[in-house]
Amino acid sequence: MSHTIALSFEDGVTRFVSCDEGETVADAAYRSGINVPLDCRDGACGTCKSYCESGAYDAGDYIEDALTPDEAAAGHVLTCQMRPKSDCVVKIAASSALCKAGVSRFSGRLARLERLSASTIGFSIALDTGGAPAFLPGQYANLSVPGTGEVRAYSFSALPREGHVEFLVRNIPGGRMSTWLSERARVGDALTFTAPMGSFYLRPVTRRLLFLAGGTGLAPVLAMLDLLARDGLPVPAHLVYGVTADADLVLLDRLEQVAARLPHFTFATCVADPASAHPRKGYVTHHLAPEHLAGGAVDAYLCGPPAMVDAVRAHVQALGITPAAFHYERFSPGLEAKAA
Repeated sequence: MSHTIALSFEDGVTRFVSCDEGETVADAAYRSGINVPLDCRDGACGTCKSYCESGAYDAGDYIEDALTPDEAAAGHVLTCQMRPKSDCVVKIAASSALCKAGVSRFSGRLARLERLSASTIGFSIALDTGGAPAFLPGQYANLSVPGTGEVRAYSFSALPREGHVEFLVRNIPGGRMSTWLSERARVGDALTFTAPMGSFYLRPVTRRLLFLAGGTGLAPVLAMLDLLARDGLPVPAHLVYGVTADADLVLLDRLEQVAARLPHFTFATCVADPASAHPRKGYVTHHLAPEHLAGGAVDAYLCGPPAMVDAVRAHVQALGITPAAFHYERFSPGLEAKAA
C-alpha cells in the first residue's frame, strides 16, 4: 500500500510523491528526484526537520538534539525517519529550486468557454495526457497566454474531473488573457500551464469554517467546497461572497448544490453597488458578524483583491476576535496571487 505525500515548499510550489508502506518521506522524495534537505539519514542532525500539517505517521527514531519533544508534539518531523500511515501534507523548510523540485508543465485544449457575466469568464482545459495535475484545493496554476510570452495566475475552480481542469477569471478590459478569451479563443485551442502553485489551500478540518470571497476570489473557494462535498463536512461552514454589481454574482447554482449536499454549509451573497436590487448591499465586511467568527474558534479563508483582503483583516482586528487560523490570498489583475 502506498500513500500520497504533498511536499509544500517555501516558495509556494507543491509536489506530490508516492510513499510506499514503511518507506520514509525522504527516501520517497529522492526516489522521485526531489532533493529535500538531508544529511545524516539517522535522525541525529535535524537537517531534514519539516512540519507535517496533516496525516498520520510513525515519527521513527531520533535524538532530542535533532527534534525536541515539544517540536514533535507540535507536528514537526524528520523526513529521514517519518514513515506515513496515511496521505500527508508536509511543509519543507526550503525552496523548490533548492530541492530541484520545480513545478510540472501541462498541455491541453480549451474544452469549454463560457461568458458567465460581463466581468467573469469560466473555462476548462482537457489535458493532452488524459490525467490531471495533483493539487490542493485553493492552489493555482500559471497559464501561458497564447501568442505572447506572458503568464497569468488563476486558481483552480474545481477538483479535476476526468482529465479536465477548470478556472474562473475576471474579464479585464485590455487584459492579455481576457482579450484572448473574449475575442480570439475557440474550443480546441492549445493551452499550457505549470502547476500546482501557492500556499493558500484547505487545511485539515478540525473546527468550524468561514469563507470570504470577493469577485473571482470565489474560484479557490469553489475547489475547497468541491472537496468538502466529496468527503463530507463535520462542522458548520459559512461563506460570504461579495461582488460589485448584481450581474457579477455567478455560479450560485453550484453553491446551492453544495448547500443541498452539506447540511452544515450556508452562504450569503452581497453586492456593493448602492443601486443594486439585491437584498444584501454593501461589502463583505458589512455582512461578517461576530457569530461567524465563533469567538475565534474558526478557520477563516479569505480570497479577493488587495483592498478587500486588507479591509477584512482590519475589520476582524477591530472586532477583537482572532481566528484560530486565518489564511488569505490577495490577487491583482495580471499579477500572480500571493498567499499567507
